[in-house]
Amino acid sequence: MTPQQIKLVQDSFKHVVAIKEQAASLFYKRLFERSPQLRGLFKGNMDEQGRKLMMVLATVVGGLNRLDDIVPTVRQLGRKHATYGVKDDHYPLVGSALIWTLRQGLGARFTADVEAAWAAAYTLLAQAMKDGARQAETPAVPSAVRVPA
Repeated sequence: MTPQQIKLVQDSFKHVVAIKEQAASLFYKRLFERSPQLRGLFKGNMDEQGRKLMMVLATVVGGLNRLDDIVPTVRQLGRKHATYGVKDDHYPLVGSALIWTLRQGLGARFTADVEAAWAAAYTLLAQAMKDGARQAETPAVPSAVRVPA
């Protein structure tokens, strides 16, 4: 991501925070309308899930200018989500619902440049989560059984 894209995401997210409950509700409503098969992955209270979503987004968005610091946390989040049943092909569905939600919540502020910045951020972070999930799938080989190169 470019510094300008990071700024666009961070600046636009300030407006999302102002409507965070509504944004979370819009997001999950859209996600389940477009991808009803994902509803079964969510077992708890959806209001609480929405609060968690907004907290994670705030942390990640705030850390975009420190990717080296947040990517390990995002990978760990991917490992955790894999245990819930999240698969690689779910990420585009979530990304689509996120972009739609941002378009609804930001209105005229959701310019083409803002959309491109959010798409870049989501792509980067979704890849880190998928990488983390793959790490969880690949069991570590104990050093005693490793074959030297």
